[in-house]
Amino acid sequence: MAYYFHDHDERVRNFDYKRRGRGRFGGRTYNDRVRKVFWGPKPWARFQDDENGDITMSDAHESSRSRFVPYPGQFRRGADRFKGSYTDRKSTSSSDKSSKNSEETGQSWYKVSVTYGKKYDREWLLESIKKCCSLPFTPIEYHFEENKAVFYVQDSNVANALKQVTRKITDKDNYRVKLLVHRSGAPLSVRNELKPEQLEVVKQCMSKRFNAAEQSLSLKNICSDPDLVAQKIDDVFFKRFCIYAVTKIIVEHIPELMSLDLSSNKLHYLDDVTDLLFGIRNLKILKLSQNELKYDRELDKLKGLKLDELWLDENPLCKTFADQAAYISNIRDRFPKLRRLDGHELPPPICFEIASETTLPTCKGSYFCTDDVKGLILHFLQQFYTFYDSDDRQGLLAAYHDNACFSVCTKSPPLNSTRALNDYLRENRNLKKVKDTALRFRLLRHKRLNIIAFLNELPKTEHDLKSFVVDVSVQTNTLLSFTVNGIFKEANDKAKDPVMAFSRVFVAVPAGSNGLCIVNDHLCVRSATSGEIRKAFVSPAPTPSSSPVPTLSATQQEMIQAFSLQSGMNFEWSQKCLNDNNWDYTKAAHVFTVLKNDGKIPEMAFLQ
Repeated sequence: MAYYFHDHDERVRNFDYKRRGRGRFGGRTYNDRVRKVFWGPKPWARFQDDENGDITMSDAHESSRSRFVPYPGQFRRGADRFKGSYTDRKSTSSSDKSSKNSEETGQSWYKVSVTYGKKYDREWLLESIKKCCSLPFTPIEYHFEENKAVFYVQDSNVANALKQVTRKITDKDNYRVKLLVHRSGAPLSVRNELKPEQLEVVKQCMSKRFNAAEQSLSLKNICSDPDLVAQKIDDVFFKRFCIYAVTKIIVEHIPELMSLDLSSNKLHYLDDVTDLLFGIRNLKILKLSQNELKYDRELDKLKGLKLDELWLDENPLCKTFADQAAYISNIRDRFPKLRRLDGHELPPPICFEIASETTLPTCKGSYFCTDDVKGLILHFLQQFYTFYDSDDRQGLLAAYHDNACFSVCTKSPPLNSTRALNDYLRENRNLKKVKDTALRFRLLRHKRLNIIAFLNELPKTEHDLKSFVVDVSVQTNTLLSFTVNGIFKEANDKAKDPVMAFSRVFVAVPAGSNGLCIVNDHLCVRSATSGEIRKAFVSPAPTPSSSPVPTLSATQQEMIQAFSLQSGMNFEWSQKCLNDNNWDYTKAAHVFTVLKNDGKIPEMAFLQ
């Protein structure tokens, strides 16, 4: 009798039978049903059961109906074909071991494996995972196992969130990144933590080697330090668990560290020190001289570090290059912005990319084609938002054309936001989200009566007119298109409702002698940035319209008229400017010019 195993079967073979030839019963040419028939006792075996050699017909029938099955468990295809297989026992044993390690540390740990993660840049991979993960996390012991990138996390909620990230990240070759998350024992850096007295010795040793003026830390030949030798830490200093402790010390006590010296430490590989190097956010200078690095591929583990200076001299890998030019080219492929190598200045790199430190120009504020268009738009906006922020928006009926269109769009609010954007999300016509043509048409409001009815359903608002920035995009004799950006908040509960930002595009045609009629109105609402919130609804200085009007002399009235004519401001703001400067016309004109050039005078000051 012969038993066969598939190549992927994980069970241990405790016996070794020779395989028969491709005969009628010896080969794998039969399906499972046929095998069960022929794997039973031989046809003549039933005649040998009776000692006297006699057998009844009922025994023969019973024997033919019931065949011998070599394994009592259920037969299945694949690696786990038999219940109670070695795979089940192995997985149970591994799970018990992980649980035991977790119980020893009092924490639940999970191992995250990124398939083919070794080919990805560490910084890019971790940043991509953090952006897609719904919960923040800190990767522990990032390293490689064959072609996989592996790290550990501690929280079960984080582990579940990371499971949802799998296949959501696409690399530059358009492949989806796959994450595998399994419960695991505590990593070595946690299980083999330094004792408190040892940790204190490491802190003292690092303290005396730290240069605060240069923000540099020298760990050169650290293993021969007498303090570490006395505590028997010299042999394990560059083990992963000790490096983990050193990294925590640097992050907590010297986060601004810029230079690190790891020379003369007999480093053959850089796997265990990558957590340390990537844990120093501002690292610019790294010294790895006089170590035992044999292969340049070890430097691939440092990709992503934004180094200005690197030292590799007196390492075996330096002798593997044909000449100095090949050496520099190889190192620069991994660190494109490197300026110094082994103490020598490098020529500036030749590249066709825009410098990342380019300063963006300052915002120019509103843009109007002409002064006539400026006055027309500002007058229109003041009237429009007076009605829009009122309790009844019915007064806007005259502002829209009979066949006007209106739509609203917004993006999903952040997880920690309030319900403020929910009223707009229900009517969201964001074309990136809404793909259904019928739904797009339904969300587009036609006719001015429907538009006003819909506007009355939106929350009551209060707009900060001083925050408005207007940009005119199209201006002809028969058409005017302009965009208004600004800040607003809901007027029902000012204390609780957050400040929101909006961008509104108006397409209007001339109406009457000096007016506009809206033919298309598109409103986009979003959460305001922290900078916008700080500047929003700042209480202005009292204006002449909000304070008692003093009695003006004939001379002062003439000064107001002249100042209004020359500055372009209305009478109220002209009076305020003169009054704030003690009615000194020359001083007021100088202050006005400075403030106007700085863009600090609101557009409302020029409304006549």
